[in-house]
Amino acid sequence: MKTTAILTLAAGLFAGVLLSTGCSKEAKAEAVCPVSGEKLGSMGEPFVFEYKGQKIKLCCDGCKKDFDKDPEKYLSKIAKPAAPAK
Repeated sequence: MKTTAILTLAAGLFAGVLLSTGCSKEAKAEAVCPVSGEKLGSMGEPFVFEYKGQKIKLCCDGCKKDFDKDPEKYLSKIAKPAAPAK
């Protein structure tokens, strides 16, 4: 019980830091699982994998099955890095 409370608090603090600092749009978008909408870290370490050269972070390995069914649906929810200014 204590571990869950600590992890929940840590995830909330992490999300708050991302939102209150000048973090990029990409960092803020990455704070949430594109499949479930859960905060990354709320279920332990995020499940990280690479898809077409892009690092994808999900809240858990269970979301990978849904991602694999329709990757483009979920990729559209992940912010792409902005092109460098010329």
